Amino acid sequence: MKNPKFRHAFEVVADLPDVLTGLKRLARNFRWSWDSATRDLFRSIDKHAWNSTGHNPIAFLNSISADRLQALAEDSAFVARLRAANESLDLYLAAPTWFDQEYPGERAANLIAYFCFEFGITEGLPIYSGGLGVLAGDHLKAASDLGLPLVGVGLLYNHGYFRQRLTFDGWQQEVYPQYDFYQMPLTLMRREDGTPIRVAVEFPDREVTLQVWRADVGRIPLYLLDSNVLENQAADQSITDSLYSGDEEMRIRQEMILGIGGMRALQEMGISPTVCHMNEGHAAFLSLERIRQVMTESKVDFRTARQVVSASNVFTTHTPVPAGFDVFRSELLERYLGRTVGATGLPFGDFIRLGRINPDNTGEAFNMAVLAMETADRVNSVSKLHAKVTRAMFSDRWPQYPEDEVPIVGITNGIHTMTWISRVFGSLFDTYLDPDWRRRPQTPGIWDDVAKIPDEELWAAREFGRTTLIRFIRNRLRMTSEKTDFGEGPLLDPRVLTIGFARRFATYKRGSLMLSDRMRLKSLLKHAEHPVQIVISGKAHPRDDGGKHIIQDLFNFAKEPGVRTRIVFLEDYDMQVARTMVQGVDVWLNNPRRPHEASGTSGMKVIPNGGLNCSILDGWWDEGYEPGLGWAIGDRTESSDEGHQDWLDSQALYSLLEQEIAPLFYQRNEQGVPAAWCQMIKQSIIRLAPQFSTARMVQDYATVAYVPAMKNFSTLTKDGLAEAKSALQWRDRVQSAWPNVRILEVSDDAGIMRTFGDKITVSVTVELGSLTAEDVKVQAVAGKVGANRELSNLQSVDLAVVSAEGSRIHFSGEIVCDVPGHQGYTVRVVPYHPIVLVASELPLAIWE
Repeated sequence: MKNPKFRHAFEVVADLPDVLTGLKRLARNFRWSWDSATRDLFRSIDKHAWNSTGHNPIAFLNSISADRLQALAEDSAFVARLRAANESLDLYLAAPTWFDQEYPGERAANLIAYFCFEFGITEGLPIYSGGLGVLAGDHLKAASDLGLPLVGVGLLYNHGYFRQRLTFDGWQQEVYPQYDFYQMPLTLMRREDGTPIRVAVEFPDREVTLQVWRADVGRIPLYLLDSNVLENQAADQSITDSLYSGDEEMRIRQEMILGIGGMRALQEMGISPTVCHMNEGHAAFLSLERIRQVMTESKVDFRTARQVVSASNVFTTHTPVPAGFDVFRSELLERYLGRTVGATGLPFGDFIRLGRINPDNTGEAFNMAVLAMETADRVNSVSKLHAKVTRAMFSDRWPQYPEDEVPIVGITNGIHTMTWISRVFGSLFDTYLDPDWRRRPQTPGIWDDVAKIPDEELWAAREFGRTTLIRFIRNRLRMTSEKTDFGEGPLLDPRVLTIGFARRFATYKRGSLMLSDRMRLKSLLKHAEHPVQIVISGKAHPRDDGGKHIIQDLFNFAKEPGVRTRIVFLEDYDMQVARTMVQGVDVWLNNPRRPHEASGTSGMKVIPNGGLNCSILDGWWDEGYEPGLGWAIGDRTESSDEGHQDWLDSQALYSLLEQEIAPLFYQRNEQGVPAAWCQMIKQSIIRLAPQFSTARMVQDYATVAYVPAMKNFSTLTKDGLAEAKSALQWRDRVQSAWPNVRILEVSDDAGIMRTFGDKITVSVTVELGSLTAEDVKVQAVAGKVGANRELSNLQSVDLAVVSAEGSRIHFSGEIVCDVPGHQGYTVRVVPYHPIVLVASELPLAIWE
């Protein structure tokens, strides 16, 4: 017979000697993933078992024999190291934090809930696919380091993303392993009576039940929802099977579980966030559930609850192209969300309007990013260039505002330095830098002493990283039955300039740009004096045949005679492969089609490891690049002819490698050290390491978004939501009165020409109708005059009330002539309220 199904279940755990129980505590806090002493402790028990369990400390400890455990218990040196590791964790958890020092008293009353579809904490918890998840994992780690009152919310995928296997001809095959959550550093959340916590989400004809797991990431709890419970139908048990798999219907189910189920899980556990952060539009349904909860708890209507929720929600978009947003058909939404929306009293047609840039355009699909923007006053992109791109994409939502003033700010991504830095570079910095560099990597001056590191020591660390990478690659290919010797010499050479290229193989990332001229690339790889070798890795989405073809082209090129020892494709890209690559390569290559890279973070990870960047001026590199810190491929030109642009960029890449990068790498002094290359490494670390750190990034989120949202939530919810009701009444009053607002007269003393630094007085008379001067701002919007009379480089100056004649109000103010050239200004009136973020919530303006 087939294996029987279980009727009763229980958990069996490995029993450790009393003196070793601290191992379990260390294993169940993911701080080990960025604490090298704890990782070394695990590795010292059994290096082979540590690697074979995928760096999963729970499965690892359960695999250790009783005899080995007993031997460790009797090893006084090991026990002392274990005690020190636990004391280090205690000190970390109890240490004073940046957040408490910067915002004393805010912790007690506030909590941030950070929702994301995927989290990349470590390869031992494979619930991530790529950059978004790794960024989310780094966000939690930095939030822990800085002491933010934050919890994470995501989904726990039974099969993760997928494991990549390539056929003999390089075609990607997807393999979906089954994971055992009880063999991971996870805790199933239970009630006091021991029963698992359950929450339900309404689907068209049924409810889906979810259970909740907890992962501790330093100080931060991460709650993960799982639909694989017996109460569910078989089809529903598989909803959380895989990441980014299935059709549109599966996607809406997963996003309902994340947003609606996630909010209900927090409520069931007694967790009440004051701020909710939607990291990408996948989580936008949380706003609907949060509004319902506020309505129920405070006995208010939808609009009042939405006023509170929008003021305390944050939305981050990572998508640089319209096709990247999740969109759903109205009929599918109504089938799945009809009951949930109905519970709020909002007509479903009005809900659909919340997901359209033009609410009245019935032909426009429902966009999750637009829903997030409609329910979050604070919206940000993930680099300065991406902010510009995103403002252009969504400018129609703010038709009365210039594109530069669309309320989407740029908070550039970063990396969690301690997760990605190699042991050898960490030791080098311990020797030469302020001891606090590990705790405060975002502090610019703390890296300045990198300049004092002797070139010989810096270069030795680089050589060690490159050699370690090549050893890793050879071992990995040996384990997959690949040959490491092709009759042309050994695979890769630890003395050769090594370039890394690894990422998701979406077509816009142009993974095959290096193959544009194959003969020229071969000549670079086999150059007699300046040879180059390339390590490539990455996955394509299971339904992206274009990305799979790029992988296949690269794989097959790497097998061609003459280059087999100089280029390799590493299959099954994950955080372990990424970590080894960024710690080992000399140059990180990135060549997306500008401006389609929202930010990118892989190139940031090489910086503290002494790697240099060679990239298109896109994403973070557009703001990070300076001559002497790395190399820019081409310039900021964006041709409408993609084929021509690809050719231009490929030629620029080849020229850089031939004429600048490779010659500089091999330019050695008498000690065999490339002094000029080492100088570039030092400047790259000093200038870029603090700027592109998640510690800086999360501080920015706290300052720009989280703390202001906390204050708004506090203000709007006190006294029975009195301020929220007042703000809503103000909005209604302004909207009804707005058609009667007019600019009557504008004058100035500018004359024809003014001297640089002069001040121009602007006087304006405005008819406000039933509004008061306190309800508006009158602004002079100044800037540079273009060829078509348009203004750019805008600067707004608030004008002050001078006098009033009934509803006619006179305003005046000064514009400083601080930019030479042809300048101009125009005048506008915009609503103003001390609590309402007008541009986000009430995008009205009257222009001269």
